[in-house]
Amino acid sequence: MSKVQTGLRYSSEHEWINADDPATIGITQVAADALGDIVFVDLPSVGASIAVGAVVGEVESTKSVSEIFSPVAGEVTEVNDAVLEDPALLNNDPYGAAWLFKVRVSEEGPLLSPEEYAAENDVSI
Repeated sequence: MSKVQTGLRYSSEHEWINADDPATIGITQVAADALGDIVFVDLPSVGASIAVGAVVGEVESTKSVSEIFSPVAGEVTEVNDAVLEDPALLNNDPYGAAWLFKVRVSEEGPLLSPEEYAAENDVSI
């Protein structure tokens, strides 16, 4: 069953972000569970400038492909090579080892609290 992690904020498109600098971004367990067995991940390049709401990558599973939308604007400072090498990490640990990329944030888009995201997706915290 999907759960929402406290201490993070969420986009309506199922990305999470922490408050660190640079901020870490990943996809939620709700998204990973909906996708099923994840087999491929495409991420933005280090140094790329990204905009709020822009498509910055994709996650492919055995049943569908889903775009990754940036919840913030800024510069990508790091990508998670481990998740590129083993995309199944997203199914096992989407809030931990399977973070996707880090951004030096210049602007935030609309973000939800854990409670708001949980209510929007009918899941527990």
